[in-house]
Formats: sequence, C-alpha cells, structure tokens
Amino acid sequence: MALGAFLAGLASFLSPCVLPLIPVYLAYLAGTTCEGLLSGASKRLVLLHAFCFVLGFSFVFIVVLGVPFSMLGSALLRQHVWLERVGGAVLILLGLWMIGWLKAAFLYREARWHFHEKPAGLLGSVVVGAAFAAGWTPCVGPVLAAILMLASREGSVLKGMFLLSVYSAGFALPLLACALAVDKALPLLKRLTPVLPAVERAMGAVITALGVLLAGGWYSRASSWALSWMKFH
Repeated sequence: MALGAFLAGLASFLSPCVLPLIPVYLAYLAGTTCEGLLSGASKRLVLLHAFCFVLGFSFVFIVVLGVPFSMLGSALLRQHVWLERVGGAVLILLGLWMIGWLKAAFLYREARWHFHEKPAGLLGSVVVGAAFAAGWTPCVGPVLAAILMLASREGSVLKGMFLLSVYSAGFALPLLACALAVDKALPLLKRLTPVLPAVERAMGAVITALGVLLAGGWYSRASSWALSWMKFH
C-alpha cells in the first residue's frame, strides 16, 4: 500500500494541471522568471524555496487532511463496510471523470488561493505550499481522494498519517529534483507535456478499479493476494 501511495503522489505531480506549471511555481517561489531560472538564478535559493513549499503542502496533506480522515476511519471502524461502499462509489465516479467518460462541471473549479505577490521569504513559500494543497485542483483531487479513502480504512491515525506522508514524498521528490537540476528539468518537462493526458487517463483507470474493489468488498482479498504473490516471487 505504501508503494501505491508513493506512485499516487508521483501521478499527482505528473498530472496535466500540475507538471506544466512547475517552472512557473519554481520561478514564483524564487522571485524570478522562468527565463531567470535558466540564466543564473541561484540553485540553492530555488531548492530552499522548493523545500519550504514541500513543507507547506505536506503539512496540509498529512495533518490537516490525513489526521481527520484517519480519525474518521477509526471512529467508524465498525461501519467500515459501508464506509468502503460509499467511498468506492465516489472513487468510481472520480475515476470515470479522469478518463473522460463522465462530465461534471463543478470538478473543474479550483478552490485554491491565488497570490498576486508571494508572501516574503522562506515562510512565504511554506504558505504558498499550504495554499496549493488546500485547493481541490481538478487533477490532484481524485488521486488525493483515493489516498484519503485508504487512510480512513487503516483504523489507526498513525498509519493513516504514514500513508499520507508517503503520498507527499511521491509528490515532493520529483519537485525537489526539478529544483536541484532546474536547467535540465525545464526542457524535460516540455517534452513530457504531450503524454500527460494519457497519464491522467491511466490514473483514472486505476482509481476506477480501486473504487470497484472497495465498493464490491474485494479490496482486502485483492491486497492479501498481492502480498502473497510478492512474497513468493
């Protein structure tokens, strides 16, 4: 499950409404332009601001969202069957929307805060990261919803927080890698842009399948089978 959470974080990073904006975010955080990133903006400064951005969204993912959902799962442990059924149905709808088979206008709306000027300093980058995570962006939302659903069925707040920590790491590590090697990352990001819709549809298919497993009550059996298969292979 931890590997799945990490891959979900990576998929969120690769989503069509996040990856193309990474150069903009890095330039915004460092107080420069995209051209400035390539022409000599301090790599150390960009990396520091990116790390603070990571702290901000990780806090929201792990504490603000992860703890309540994990506590909800613990409180409703006896009703976990219904929790899985309802959550699975929601994931099916979100997955079909990501694939493009379901149209829902409200899912395209963002609830993110927009800053015309970044709050000053490294603390400002933490604030921007928190604001980014607090927004229900069209691409990140369905994947995050799947992880929150899995966190709620862990029956333990610490296990749920761990799952959200791994998800955050899946998002954070490629972002920090881009900040560390920004001159090489920007051309690569441009080349990846055309394949992003296919990545989104593939992730939608995975979320739909997860929703079917949860709604049908087959998730635990599938997880046990997968663990047994990996153990003997």
